Amino acid sequence: MADRMITFNVRRFDGERTFNQEYSIPYEKNTLLGCLTKIREEQDASLCFTSACRHAICGSCAVQVNGNAFLACETQLDTLLETFGTDELFLEPLNNLPVVRDLVVNFDGIADKMRKVEAWMCPHKDRKDHLQTPEQFHLIAKPADCVLCGSCISECRELAYDDGTYLPPAMMNKAYRFERDSRDGDHGKRVLAALENNLWKCIHCQQCSTKCPKHIPVAEEISYLRRCALSMGQTKSEGARHAYSFYNDVKRTGLLNETMLALRTEGMVKTAVNRTPFAVRMVAAGKMNPLHMPHPVKGIDDVRRLYEFAARQPRDCDEKEVSRG
Repeated sequence: MADRMITFNVRRFDGERTFNQEYSIPYEKNTLLGCLTKIREEQDASLCFTSACRHAICGSCAVQVNGNAFLACETQLDTLLETFGTDELFLEPLNNLPVVRDLVVNFDGIADKMRKVEAWMCPHKDRKDHLQTPEQFHLIAKPADCVLCGSCISECRELAYDDGTYLPPAMMNKAYRFERDSRDGDHGKRVLAALENNLWKCIHCQQCSTKCPKHIPVAEEISYLRRCALSMGQTKSEGARHAYSFYNDVKRTGLLNETMLALRTEGMVKTAVNRTPFAVRMVAAGKMNPLHMPHPVKGIDDVRRLYEFAARQPRDCDEKEVSRG
């Protein structure tokens, strides 16, 4: 064990060029941040990364290890070696954020995105105090743990292809956090703000939830915001039409009608322009039969009973006595 060496292959950026550089240090029980600090202090003072609190509070030390986001100060080296089964680790800056130098990324644009959802408490006209019941507090306790480390931003698969109009998961979390706060006086505004910034573009990859160092269920929060938008009558967007198409098809037959899905979602003209080449390839590959109309599956009555059961359950978007006081 004394001769065991751990190799860190770091993707570096000096302002003009990107290159990889290897560093090796003797194995010892340490955090990832401790390893980076050791490299900078003993081997290369020019290596740049950010850190501050060293206690998973400030969120400034998040980096990618072997393509996955980690908070360096709380991540044990042993955990990484066991997870990836190798003594060579590839370190990179977070995805979907401008790189300043080496492992340092620029968070300046995040403040602008937070303003879009007004991620702060709005005055409540009739409230005379800020007391909350335990139930009201627990609705916001977990989302309030967010330290804006950027891990969810880095892992978001939608952001990898987005044109800049989709709000990062961290901002969706902020929208949820204040939307559910009983002390806030402007409920609904942040749902509409998220809707205006492509709320329905989330592809349910769950990476924002699984890679969050605070274990915040961001994907579930995005689903909540969508349900709220629907309950507010916001049903004319492509995302809402897509969701209702799924809902109605499964209720009707137990199967998805893929032939009609795009037509119901995007309309005849947009589907013809954007989807025709793809549809032709699907038909040619035998993946879709435009003449086939699904018939109800065996057990469809059980499926419909599940719908009826779900309809009888209280909807969280309507739980005003809990979320708004």
